[in-house]
This record gives sequence, structure tokens and C-alpha cells, in this order.
Amino acid sequence: MTIPTLGTLSGRKLVTDLQSFGLQIGEETGGISRKGGAGPSDHKAITIAGQTVMVPVYTSAALRSPFQASLPDRNGASTLERDGQTLGTIHFPAAPRFYGLSTADGIPYWKIALLHGRDTLATTVHQTCIRYADRRTSCQFCAIGQSLAAGRTVAYKTPAQLAEVAKAAVELDGVRDMVLTTGTPNVIDRGAAVLVESARAIKAAVNLPLQVQCEPPRDHGWFQRLRDAGADSLGMHLEAATQSVREKIMPGKATVSVDRYMDAFAAAVPIFGRGQVNTYILAGLGDSAEDILTLAERLIPLGVYPFVVPFVPISGTPLENHEAPSADFMRSVLAPLGRMLRDANMKSTDIRAGCGRCGACSSLSAYEQ
Repeated sequence: MTIPTLGTLSGRKLVTDLQSFGLQIGEETGGISRKGGAGPSDHKAITIAGQTVMVPVYTSAALRSPFQASLPDRNGASTLERDGQTLGTIHFPAAPRFYGLSTADGIPYWKIALLHGRDTLATTVHQTCIRYADRRTSCQFCAIGQSLAAGRTVAYKTPAQLAEVAKAAVELDGVRDMVLTTGTPNVIDRGAAVLVESARAIKAAVNLPLQVQCEPPRDHGWFQRLRDAGADSLGMHLEAATQSVREKIMPGKATVSVDRYMDAFAAAVPIFGRGQVNTYILAGLGDSAEDILTLAERLIPLGVYPFVVPFVPISGTPLENHEAPSADFMRSVLAPLGRMLRDANMKSTDIRAGCGRCGACSSLSAYEQ
């Protein structure tokens, strides 16, 4: 059987369902995993009808999912089933070649940066955050310390290490863009300074489009400094659409209010360009579909791309037992949002670098078509 492409109604429904329910997999699927870390995680990359997407596999919901994948063959091919009915063949991508190398100072490349989706390299430059250690201030969905505690990454990736890994990922695996995010190290520049250093070093080593991600710095002059350092796009992530949900789920980060984000967006778009400033929205934290779409109605005219993804509860966090949003809820958000983006001629395909361009953690791009 052939699985429909994501551009069809049945294809995007399948991916939306998979990203809401998760996928039961065997223990030896191999390929690219994203377990623990700073943001939505506990995923594995799978390729469906030629498009690579990230699907939850390490969550409690995935263990109950109606979707199941057989152990892949030597080429990574696996049979996808739903409730015992065969849907077709999917593929688990092999680990990229750059994962087999180590930096000049002996650190495996995969501890410096990971491949997301098909061709996006991503790293958390500072694997620490001033809010994480205190659950009174931390984002309840965040697992930034888990991968560090497990030895899967290092606390700080130097500019030289990032440049070395980025160059290898481009040359060996055809990586097309890179995401540089960071835990918040202070309440002044909020990570912008370390991102400037990192972006400058990477751009000196390889011509690779970069997205940098941080909270809005107090001094909006950092936006120009980031752009001058080589950043092609900017992510400032609200995570939730309403201030009340933000205060409940991320009490520390919510001290930077929605209104302050809107001011920062208005300052950043003229520097990076329309559609090149993005914000990540986790659907399912408590905002209604109307809440998310109302926010989008404010963001899109400003030139900000709202990248809406289904919330994935990560094991070991306070929200590990929080229900993921239903597929019907996601469609109630993504279908009208896709129309809004299409009407505004703001497409993910026009984003130079970042989560929106990659698109693997959401089926939003399919709804833009």
C-alpha cells in the first residue's frame, strides 16, 4: 500500500494524527532520536511519502497509540499499521555520517548538535537556564537538564566546536540550515550575546543559513547585532498564546509578558524581514483554538510566522502526564491557520532557516497548501 503525500487531505490527516497519538516502535529502529532536551522532544524522525517528520515515540501516550511500526529492514523500511490495519511503508532515516566524528578536543559531534527532520542541524548552545533548577520558575514542559544529566550533551558548546560540526554536517550530510537555541543565562541579553559569538564563528566556517532563538533581550539593539553576526532568521517563542496559561505553565518566562514579546517582534521584523521572525506555540497547554488563532491574527500582520506544534509531554517533567492535544483539536487550529498564512502569502517555504522551515514537528506546512 502507498501512503498519501502530505499535500493531500488524507496525507496531512495521517501526520496530524501521528503527531497527536504518537507511534509504537520496536527497540531497534535506529536512526535519529530526540530524547530529552530544551523543547518538545521524545521524538524520532520518520519519512512518510518522501517527507521527514518528527513523531513522539518515547511518551506514555505513544505506548497507547493505535499506530505501530514494525522493525525496519536493512534499508530502514517499516510497515505502518493503525489498529492492526496496514497503511503502507514508512522509513526510519539512518544516522547522519557526521555523528561518527569527534571534535578536535574529543567530544562526539552528536553531543554538540543533532539532526532534526531531514536536513536541519540544531543545538542548544547553553544547556542550562537560570529558571530550570527551581520548579517555581521553570517551564513545566522543559527537560533542558535531562540530556545533560544523562551525558548526551555538554553544558556549553564553544563557537569553535559549533563551526566545526556545522561544516562537517554540510559537507557530509547536506544539511541546509541550522538552529541555535539557548537556555536563558541572564535577564539582560537573555542569551543573545552567546548567540552572536556562535553565529559569527559558524558563518566564518561555512555558508549555512542560521536561525537564532532566545527570549526578547531588554535592549532591542541585539536584533541588529544578531543579524550582523550572520543570523538569517530569529525565533522568540511565546510557547502559549495567553498570559494566563503562560503564568501557569511557565511562571518565570511569563514575567516577559505577551505585550513585551509583541514589542520585540515589531522591532525585529524590520531587521530580519517579513516571515523571518518566528514564534513557537505549543497547542494543548490550556489555550483554546480561538486563543491561538486570535494571537495569530496579531502576529501575521506584524510579519511574524506562528509555528504551532502539538504539545508533547516529556517524561520526567511536571507535565509528563498532561494529555497531548487531540488530532481534532490540532486540525481545528491548523486548518484555519494555514488559510490565514496562505492569504497573507507567508509560507514556511519562504523562511530562510529554523523550525518553521524544517516543519518536521508540525503538519502546519501541509495546511498552507
